Amino acid sequence: SRLRSLIPSQCVVCRSWPGPLLCPDCSHRFANARPRCPRCALAWSATADMPTCPQCQGQALPMQACFAAVDYGYPWAELLGDYKFRQGTGLSALLAQLLLQTPGIGASLAQLGPQDLLLPLPLSQQRLGERGFNQAWELARALHRASGCSARLSAGLLLRLRHTQAQSELPRNERLSNVRGAFLVEPVRSLEVRGRQVVLVDDVMTSGASLSAATLALLEAGACGVQAMVVARTPP
Repeated sequence: SRLRSLIPSQCVVCRSWPGPLLCPDCSHRFANARPRCPRCALAWSATADMPTCPQCQGQALPMQACFAAVDYGYPWAELLGDYKFRQGTGLSALLAQLLLQTPGIGASLAQLGPQDLLLPLPLSQQRLGERGFNQAWELARALHRASGCSARLSAGLLLRLRHTQAQSELPRNERLSNVRGAFLVEPVRSLEVRGRQVVLVDDVMTSGASLSAATLALLEAGACGVQAMVVARTPP
């Protein structure tokens, strides 16, 4: 709101006050965009011969495109931990702005029509009960509001069927099997997905296994394409 914009704030990184939640110095130091693989969002400088990273040359993820604002490291790992585990939902607007400053995201959202979908990656009921909120939903809602995109923001359309071990606790080769079959489009609402472009939103992408499993569920329900947008991408 206009009133909140007039209240002095403190930079969440260097604690300078008064100022924006992310001061210009910290934004320049920690939030500069870097070239990334368009399929998996790993840091990668494309060439004419290698438009995607070597990993995607061998076996690309099922998403049409994947965007990440920053690498998962200082200071974003701590801030996203506050956001996810300590209910720091006041960071939603800042994280949405980080996404919108990422090359390609604004243009991609602008191409969505009112029949297309912006979906948060869902949590299991157990994890939702433990946290009390879904950080991906808060982020998707802030991104939808800040971007003004015409796609429909929807919760409950994509379901998480079962609780799984946290991906960060598993070695890379076990993450895909951990979430295989964990997502499903709500059967009575499957027509809402058929023929639609879908953007999946989450806070952190580690291997891409969860986003891939969710993407496959959406494609099986008839989505014509799925993109992923995350705040932070874990380096290999």
